[in-house]
Amino acid sequence: MMQTMMNVLVAAAVATGGQGPGVRPELEKIVAGDAATAALARVSDGKRTWSGAVGVRDVKRGGRPSPGGHFRIGSVTKTFVATVVLQLVDEGKVRLDDPVDRHLPGLVPGGEQITVRALLNHSSHLYDYMSEPGHSTNRWRGDARFRSYQPRELLKVAFAKKLPDDGRWHYSNTNYVVLGLLVEKVTGRAYGEEVRRRILRPLGLRHTVVPGDRAGLPSPHAKGYEPMPRLVDATRMNPSLDWAAGEMISTTADLERFMSALLDGKLTSAASLRAMRTTVDTKVGFGYGLGLQAYPLPCGKVWGHSGELIGYLTFAFRSDSGKSLTLSINPSTRNPSTAEVMGIATKVFCGSAG
Repeated sequence: MMQTMMNVLVAAAVATGGQGPGVRPELEKIVAGDAATAALARVSDGKRTWSGAVGVRDVKRGGRPSPGGHFRIGSVTKTFVATVVLQLVDEGKVRLDDPVDRHLPGLVPGGEQITVRALLNHSSHLYDYMSEPGHSTNRWRGDARFRSYQPRELLKVAFAKKLPDDGRWHYSNTNYVVLGLLVEKVTGRAYGEEVRRRILRPLGLRHTVVPGDRAGLPSPHAKGYEPMPRLVDATRMNPSLDWAAGEMISTTADLERFMSALLDGKLTSAASLRAMRTTVDTKVGFGYGLGLQAYPLPCGKVWGHSGELIGYLTFAFRSDSGKSLTLSINPSTRNPSTAEVMGIATKVFCGSAG
């Protein structure tokens, strides 16, 4: 019944800034196919910009989502943290090949052999604490979703287990919890304050937030849901379980400005940007650099990061030609498929959906 109402209430996208290369039909199809309750997108080719939103702000009360609405960006947080770390490298306070123990002695098992670079590109082989039951913000946790966590509490969960010695690349949120603590140790300030001081304020990202223990999102925002199997409201939650691995909130315009500044070389030295763009072979469909993912498309690579936090999916992509796509999806009874998301990316960057 709720999904029937959702299909009827698919809202038209709102275009701004001229007749840019929009993706409204693709967004509407995702909503109509029960893969989203709402979707926001911002597309730019360097000269023209299109912003749009489809779906509903609230499945019970309706209302159009705002193209400028806030959303949880999940692991796109990692790109902000990696940028701060590379700025510290530029300042001579950290080296990429420093062992973790040089800055955080005794914190990480095997920390005398794990480098800062290995944390940044997930080649450290540290167990992901979010693999443990009740420790993933991508799953419904009931009232536990309002609990506050401390970073070292998360590391205690992570270090209680080891990954098998399989020689494979393993994405691990644990890496970025350690990096958040490294930033705090080196600078003497909270990692979130360093993100604000070094990135948000200089770029004027007034709608990007490091929320800490705050459970809500700034207005406007579309609600996020989780199928249980009926949709339950998952919008409010304490994101400290993600901390430096994925707690931040932003908008499509702010993420586009951040990714553009980073990839245009305005936030780090040229050498640090080259290091960020040097990827390891993950064998999972993308290359992973230092806080940056490289996705192959028919017409070449796009750079950026994806993110997931219950109720919200984020994709922030940019090509070396200056085209960009920032996409926020609030999943419905299913998540959008890789084919649906990458089809949109292919249309934006390559000029066709095929």
